[in-house]
Amino acid sequence: MEKRWIIEPDWPDRAQAARRWSVPPLVAQILHTRGVQLDDDARAFLSPQLTSLHPPAMLPGAVDAAARIVDAVRSGRGILLYGDYDVDGIMGIAILWHVLTGAGADVSYYVPHRVEEGYGLNIDAVRSACGTGHRTVAGSTPLIVSIDCGISAVEVAAELKLAGVSLIITDHHTPRATLPEADVIVHPTVGGQYPNPHLCGAGVAFKLAWAIAQQLSVECTENRQSGGCIKMHPTATTKVAPEFRELLRIMLPLAALGTIADVVPLTGENRVIAKCGLMDLPSTPLVGLRALIESAGLSGGRIDAYDVGFKLAPRLNAAGRMGHAKLAVELMTRADTDRARETARDLQEHNRKRQTVERRIAHEAADIVEASGMACDAKRGIVVASDKWHPGVIGIVASRLVERFGRPTIVISTQGGNGQGSARSVRALDLTAALSECESHLISFGGHSMAAGLRIAPERIDAFRSAFVQVVNNRLTPADMVPALRLDAEISIAELTLETVERIKAAGPFGAGNPKPRFATDWLELADEPRSVGRDRSHLQATFTQDGKTIKAIGFGMAWAIEDLKDHRRCKVAFEPIINEFNNRRTVEMQMADLKFP
Repeated sequence: MEKRWIIEPDWPDRAQAARRWSVPPLVAQILHTRGVQLDDDARAFLSPQLTSLHPPAMLPGAVDAAARIVDAVRSGRGILLYGDYDVDGIMGIAILWHVLTGAGADVSYYVPHRVEEGYGLNIDAVRSACGTGHRTVAGSTPLIVSIDCGISAVEVAAELKLAGVSLIITDHHTPRATLPEADVIVHPTVGGQYPNPHLCGAGVAFKLAWAIAQQLSVECTENRQSGGCIKMHPTATTKVAPEFRELLRIMLPLAALGTIADVVPLTGENRVIAKCGLMDLPSTPLVGLRALIESAGLSGGRIDAYDVGFKLAPRLNAAGRMGHAKLAVELMTRADTDRARETARDLQEHNRKRQTVERRIAHEAADIVEASGMACDAKRGIVVASDKWHPGVIGIVASRLVERFGRPTIVISTQGGNGQGSARSVRALDLTAALSECESHLISFGGHSMAAGLRIAPERIDAFRSAFVQVVNNRLTPADMVPALRLDAEISIAELTLETVERIKAAGPFGAGNPKPRFATDWLELADEPRSVGRDRSHLQATFTQDGKTIKAIGFGMAWAIEDLKDHRRCKVAFEPIINEFNNRRTVEMQMADLKFP
């Protein structure tokens, strides 16, 4: 698709800032486009420190929830961790499981089946979880702690309260007007305003684990009047005992995995968690995580956000998409070395199967869009459905269709006679607001502005499609559907020294809130004949020259541009700078994102 280039203007103060911050001018420009201008902010961005993490006492509900959990630990009461089936939920379960078992707690976990049970707390699942195998202490029900879900579970919480079951909700999703009646809610924006409203579910679990460690570390002080013992109340500065401090450090990579995989902004505290967690990831002592890293071919080297997003997280998510996420939870918790390697191989096979199924469905869905005319200007939204599509991968397929057609897209699976849909949007459309206008056609829906899930009766799909397309047509203009390519600056290729590109890479981890730096060039001349490369010859390889400087470039999936490039012999390039390492030589190259011709 044609892309609209949005090039940030040069920051007039970047040379001066570069000297103060001891970085190349291009790095100063990158920081500026991400809102960094003050010296203190630049230091925090360039060198994130664990001391910058907000204390758990600032997170609404964390101290109260920790106290209840510690009481359960000391009394021998069972604790049930009820988590979501994606990477964020899996990591949150693992963090609390390791910390609580380290404290000698009786801990079990429950993960709902993505297809059969769906997202979040549901009463049948909770009843099952509180049944045989989860009851402890003379048959008493466990303390239930939700992870990465529960903030919208009003009915379930009400029934649990009537039954006398204790419930602590930890979540980060957008709360609704009515909150569930839980014993405690731990949430960045409920009951107070945490400085980091974008904390993910695993981040919330990490802060709760920290609060639990603080309370377990506080010594009793003698109450001389009563002759007994009183607990000191932990404060923001309460230190954690060495054994728990080490355990929390081991948990940090799990929080980083959840933070990166859940695509929350990698700024502020989230950047600290991601950066420091990634640094510790290659040396993790957790056997399950080591087995996962080994299966992805990442042992012995540096692991970055790309590796998490495209190698580790898909393997963990594949368990829930193609089977049951409890397999991934077992890997991250109680699996020994042999079982961990076996499970990692199973996850790899699930991921291969997921990729095959995803490609087939994406191809079929794209054919439906083309054949039905849903890619025309008169229809600015896409709704496709089939009873042959696996519901575990429809969210990924929806993302692929948005990339291809530039329209908000909803993919619905009607396997088994039930309509389950995943929706993805473009920047200009608030998806949940659009779905709310079509709510009469749906059984339920939920999500946020860019992604949502829904349930629908199959016989209502045609009427829903018409209603959704009408809503989107009223909200979007043709320009809204042209993908925007945001570029940090227009530069010359002479600026791309090896030192500069190394310092650019050090500005990671990259992701939401801190995208990979991309730049634009002025006119480049073609230095030799471009060619198509790759197994299916779909990639473009070229060499360009500008003012006597030469640079190689690769464009994945861009072989379509070869004939235009041969005809014009010159172009402007939107690109990401990369370092190619070959035969012990390191050279700067361009990974092209788009081309513009005269």
